[in-house]
Amino acid sequence: MRFLSILLLIAGAAVGVFYPWAMSNFSGHAIGTYRVYESGRFRPVTVQLAAGDAPVRVLVDLTARAERIAGQQRTLLTLTAAGGGRTVLASTLSFNHTDNPRQVSPQLPDKIFRDEAGVIATVSPGSYLFTVGPGDADDIPIRAVDLVLRAGTGEIDSRAGPVGYGLMAVGLIGFLLSLRFGGRRPENPNSKPPPPRWGRGSSK
Repeated sequence: MRFLSILLLIAGAAVGVFYPWAMSNFSGHAIGTYRVYESGRFRPVTVQLAAGDAPVRVLVDLTARAERIAGQQRTLLTLTAAGGGRTVLASTLSFNHTDNPRQVSPQLPDKIFRDEAGVIATVSPGSYLFTVGPGDADDIPIRAVDLVLRAGTGEIDSRAGPVGYGLMAVGLIGFLLSLRFGGRRPENPNSKPPPPRWGRGSSK
């Protein structure tokens, strides 16, 4: 039972955690990374997209002090993408679910947080304007913001999260139960010394 519980924990982590992370960050190929905030000001970015780029996953990297990001529930950034005279994506970004931000440098307190703005499922060939701006959290010392676009990304199955976390819960419960009610191992009959052959207690 203990071995099966460990297998369920590993399978749940793979389905619920690693699979969405890998699909978001490594599926498809990179279109480019564009600096949209630097030296205290935001600037819009125009990117040429082709029909073959679809679906395009839109990610945003925020460089800031780690202690100012963790635990807050406010909107740090907003993003809109427009192409062909219409808005194709609008999103708010809070970055509060990022568990493992990247470190800029061991000598600096700043870290890089990544959040997903969404997916542009259908792309008409042409120019797309991406506009990133501040949210309602005005006390975050932002160092830099980068727009990251990935083409041909796979769609994340919405069932992966609930199924993965469910497997992890079952595996954890089973593992704890195996520790609690596992019982003792049967004693080895050869571990006891043989009875004396002569005198008291002997078999004769």
